[in-house]
Amino acid sequence: MRIRSEVTSAKAHAQGVVALETTLISHGRGYPENLAIGRALEQAVRSEGGVPATVGILSGEVVIGVEDPELEHFARTPTIRKCTRRDVPILLARKMDGATTVCGTMLLAHQAGIRVFVTGGIGGVNRGHPFDVSADLQELARTPMVTVCSGCKALLDIEATREMLETYGVPVIGFGTDEFPGFYSRESGLPVDVRLETAQEVAEIAQERDRLGLTSALLVCVPVPEADALPLAEVEQAVAEVVRRADAQGIRGRDVTPFLLKQLGELTAGRTGRALDALLLNNARVAARIATALAR
Repeated sequence: MRIRSEVTSAKAHAQGVVALETTLISHGRGYPENLAIGRALEQAVRSEGGVPATVGILSGEVVIGVEDPELEHFARTPTIRKCTRRDVPILLARKMDGATTVCGTMLLAHQAGIRVFVTGGIGGVNRGHPFDVSADLQELARTPMVTVCSGCKALLDIEATREMLETYGVPVIGFGTDEFPGFYSRESGLPVDVRLETAQEVAEIAQERDRLGLTSALLVCVPVPEADALPLAEVEQAVAEVVRRADAQGIRGRDVTPFLLKQLGELTAGRTGRALDALLLNNARVAARIATALAR
């Protein structure tokens, strides 16, 4: 494991560190937009006094805090393998590159002593395929991070995912909201376990969890900024259509996410893309404040 010196120094001086994933860069959108959002997320963390630690695997080495040329490598190489918990030993043994997902990033960041991770949306239960469940949910149940997101990805079964979080004992915190966010929408009609307004309140609950020796993550759900939010009914209609198109065209595997994001953007005149960027940057700023509160 190679840890960037800036990250090591931040931990030694009680400065908040925030882990970020590389799958968002390698598999979320095309170059150079993916590189731009990767850099912007790191800057958003810095703007709140935190230190970003983008996580990935390069030539069989875990990297905690990739350097900018390495970030560009992830952005330019869409064929890099997605890396979940199951993939880590394979990639290390075979000296391969890996873009860490929510699951993989949480695992490796926790091993590096980082306590806060930020993403856009977690994985969950797939629509129409209830037995297809993301490994993110089990990782949230067994890795005691603070994970900041805007709910689960809009392409998933939000209600089933929320129910499974409850089954796994993952506390769902609404940051300034009483509802589990609908990703592109601020609402979903589903409740959170508790509403909090400040980073300090989140840090206090994390401290109590650690004192009790509990292993689950805290899932801090931040709604998309109001100016960029879409109505839930519109999102649901658009998602249903793009899922139908993907099924009709036989889109599978790593091609699904880019296809669906592109189709959603076309159906909503680009508003889903703007909402995604807004929620990502907002989440990064919130995560930095929580990491700073924890470090203090």
